[in-house]
Amino acid sequence: MDALMDMLRAMRLTGGIFLDAQFSAPWCVSAKVAPEDCVPFTTEPRHIIAYHYVTEGRCLLTVGDQRPVEVESGEIVVLPRNDHHVIASAASLRPVNADHLIQEAPEGGLAKIVYGGGGERTTILCGFLGNDLPHNALITLLPSVLKLNAADGASGDWIKGTFQFAARELAAGQANSPMILAKLAELLFMEAVRRYLASQPPSANAWAAGMQDPVIGRALGILHAQIARRWTTEDLARELAVSRSAFAERFTRAIGEPPMRYLARQRFEQASAQLKETANPIAWIAYEVGYESEEAFNRAFKREYGVPPAAWRRANAVRRS
Repeated sequence: MDALMDMLRAMRLTGGIFLDAQFSAPWCVSAKVAPEDCVPFTTEPRHIIAYHYVTEGRCLLTVGDQRPVEVESGEIVVLPRNDHHVIASAASLRPVNADHLIQEAPEGGLAKIVYGGGGERTTILCGFLGNDLPHNALITLLPSVLKLNAADGASGDWIKGTFQFAARELAAGQANSPMILAKLAELLFMEAVRRYLASQPPSANAWAAGMQDPVIGRALGILHAQIARRWTTEDLARELAVSRSAFAERFTRAIGEPPMRYLARQRFEQASAQLKETANPIAWIAYEVGYESEEAFNRAFKREYGVPPAAWRRANAVRRS
């Protein structure tokens, strides 16, 4: 799992905690972290990972038509793709938009929600992690919701105490606490991802299975961290101190395709995400994913998608305000 940790660190996550939500049963809210929630802590991130830390009580969290996830006091729930979700004291309650309940704090303190019917209390600290990567293979691999008990293990008391201390400072308008909580949330996210991938059977996902192999896991980490480098299978095998033929066979067996085909596909996925989501010049995108010229990128992209990148962008671009 060392390669996994390297890939997670390479994401260079930033973040903060922006909301102290105090509910009393019955209650039900719909929520999604908005870019403006992140701006006080960092520049607006391209990708948002949402999280909720339940410090008191319990709740149900539901994404779409999926089965509700029960979250107890001391547990943190992470939404890797920041999916729209509903949090409630019980199933089948009608949600209200959480944005309409937020009480902005004076002088930059922690915003609050106080809402519900006066019954059993639930308190949640809401935060985010963000990065500027246009596409990340690891994020696409993860489920909509990850849950982690922050009290598990020897560090549980420290984690709980750090959250509580930082939350008190945030309520008092102290400036350093968001950075403390952002780093703690980053560590908890890494741990949640590590536990999830470790729990997967090798047959469930080739990428997850590859991460269980120390050589293939390191290879994946190197490729994703240096996706624009002009790799050959021989170069990568040399980096890993293994023979080319043995490495190529081992990689193909674990991942289901040869290493250079896997790399090409990751480059196309990153390029197509940038074409769809940004106004970056095609020549710049080509360079970012490892092509020396726009012409070479155009030819390769057309072979993969059937149309040149400019035409693909026109057909698929997200409308930007």
